[in-house]
Amino acid sequence: MSRILARSLLLAIGALCSTAALARVEVEAAEQKPLGPILIAKISEEIAPGDYEALFKGLQANPGKYARKVVLLDSIGGSAAEAMRMGRLLRETGFEALVPSTGVCQGSCIYLLAAGHKRTVRGHVGLHRPHFPAGESAQARRAGMPYDPAGYLRAMGVAPALAADMQAIEPQRMKVLTADDLKRYRLD
Repeated sequence: MSRILARSLLLAIGALCSTAALARVEVEAAEQKPLGPILIAKISEEIAPGDYEALFKGLQANPGKYARKVVLLDSIGGSAAEAMRMGRLLRETGFEALVPSTGVCQGSCIYLLAAGHKRTVRGHVGLHRPHFPAGESAQARRAGMPYDPAGYLRAMGVAPALAADMQAIEPQRMKVLTADDLKRYRLD
């Protein structure tokens, strides 16, 4: 194979692999000995349009009473508008949020963490201003919601300073939150 053809093939494969994919959204019921039935939602990878529907369908497929509902977060962020839609659904349905010790919650994933009635962080939480790819604000309008991070965080009971501090960090930079930061923002 010629060098030009090989290089072109590698570039094409790289372009295909770099396109945004839906987050991995899994919802399953489990039994925990002392508590009884629990519902676990796992959200990982990059949040993208369509993830709300996947979460909603997963919740519909697992009706019933649960002793606890926990969302496990291990996400690199993604669509802020979609994360806020998902967060509202998690809050309305009574989920706790957990970033496990092996997990990360960065960028727009913070909206999912904020949605938890109870929040536990054992892994890492990273903060930065969201990227605004083409169509992000249009997507929020189609979903019938204004894009209002400060209002969303306030409704979730998070310290108002989080929205302002998030906007102060460039999208290509990341601030890893300390235990003190998590406490100050009421994310612990």
